[in-house]
Amino acid sequence: MAAVIGFAGFSGSGKTTLATQVVGLLRGRGVRVAVIKHDGHGHYKEAEGSDSAQYISAGAQQVVVVSPGAVVTYEARAGVTLDEQLQRMEDFDVVLVEGFKGGAHAKIAVFRDAEQAEVLERLVNVAAVVAPAEVAAVAVEALGGAMEANSAAADVPVFDPDDVPGVADFVMQFAGQIRE
Repeated sequence: MAAVIGFAGFSGSGKTTLATQVVGLLRGRGVRVAVIKHDGHGHYKEAEGSDSAQYISAGAQQVVVVSPGAVVTYEARAGVTLDEQLQRMEDFDVVLVEGFKGGAHAKIAVFRDAEQAEVLERLVNVAAVVAPAEVAAVAVEALGGAMEANSAAADVPVFDPDDVPGVADFVMQFAGQIRE
């Protein structure tokens, strides 16, 4: 099974930008990477007027678009859990999960300011923090007790948002520990 690690933070924290850059670095190292993005509000829609959108609107339970460079699958399903989807992704080395703050998987907390640092109060299993040093130090110290109670050490590694190679190295180290 693939190693699973999440990027969790509030909207605007930079988690998508960071995760995208990490994917690029990992792929450059030959790592098979998949991403699961949580869409808690149901914002994702096929492009309006596209053939696939028309099939979906007509009630198709699954629409698969096959092109020379990709396969895109839309499934109309009720209540697929993160764990169910992860079971379908066993052919990958690493699965990055964006969102799913309440999931039990290990997470990299991403925030840019003290207000966004409040995400730490909602997370369990924090494996690392990505934030500017001055904000991260205060947030991790203030929430240290709560983080310990949620099975995360108060001395989790802290990365600067611009240290993408460091975060990618951490993900690889984490993945190696999971697979051992």
